[in-house]
Amino acid sequence: PVGVKGELCIAGEGLAKGYLNQPELTRSKFVEHPYKAGERLYKTGDLARWLPNGEIEFLGRIDHQVKIRGFRIELGEIEAQLSSHEQIREAVLLARGTEDKYLVAYYVANTEVDSSLLRQFLAEKLPDYMIPQAFVHLDKLPLTSSGKVNRRALPDVEFEAGEHYLPPTTETEKKLVQIWAEVLKLESEQISINRSFFELGGHSLRATVMTNKVAQALEVHLPLREVFSRQNIAALAAYI
Repeated sequence: PVGVKGELCIAGEGLAKGYLNQPELTRSKFVEHPYKAGERLYKTGDLARWLPNGEIEFLGRIDHQVKIRGFRIELGEIEAQLSSHEQIREAVLLARGTEDKYLVAYYVANTEVDSSLLRQFLAEKLPDYMIPQAFVHLDKLPLTSSGKVNRRALPDVEFEAGEHYLPPTTETEKKLVQIWAEVLKLESEQISINRSFFELGGHSLRATVMTNKVAQALEVHLPLREVFSRQNIAALAAYI
């Protein structure tokens, strides 16, 4: 139906017979046409949807779908939203990690854009579990010999405490540092009160755990949305 996401398939007289010397791949991609007996269609692996004006909107690749903390995510949808930012020319998303997967956004822009601003920009358009945990600025995206983005060549991400360390000064800040250290599995000395929870390795699930621990330790309700708008300990402590 119009507006519903699905796999783009191709049929008609111009359809190829299959993949040369690859019978198994041919059988999986060239299938019987569900509405026209004796004809076949080709499953492209592209995710798309019909628009009301009859055009087809490309949404990404089905094989670029990932599962993050129980949610199935289409990376192309995040890439499209990030690319709509006025300063960003291109964007690619990757799911990093093994058991505890997280999203990393790689983008091409003339200058590096503040990660917290990009996170807020996406939070206005996407649910919290689709917000990348890290943003990496690149001068250009690595390409394969065929001109496609070489995802394997994208740099890995290391979460660090940062150069400008600010220690906690108030009792609330000290409590929050202890809670963050437990949730993020970091040493207290690695957590500066001006660093973003997400830049230190946090994500929406860890943020939920953190707010629960805050409720137990400080006897105060900390809404999850405040963690996304007040991302560092200094701001959260002031709010509390």
